[in-house]
Amino acid sequence: MSLSPPPGGFQGPVKRSITIAGHQTSISLEPIFWRALERAAASRTLPLSALVAEIDVLRIADRAPANLASALRSWLFANESNSKM
Repeated sequence: MSLSPPPGGFQGPVKRSITIAGHQTSISLEPIFWRALERAAASRTLPLSALVAEIDVLRIADRAPANLASALRSWLFANESNSKM
């Protein structure tokens, strides 16, 4: 079995400004994670900012030391893994 790069190749983080909990914040994620978040928000009929805000609330409630970008990646990975089981 050989490995290959992801579709579109390896891409660095892209910073976006988003409003959550009534304030603007910047989040840096790789494009593949932004696309996954957009799909997850659409499948839940939520605006992207609402999904990010919900994940942020979970992160804070869990007292997780992870920053928001790490929490988003972890949430996406866990939900993608669970949806394939």
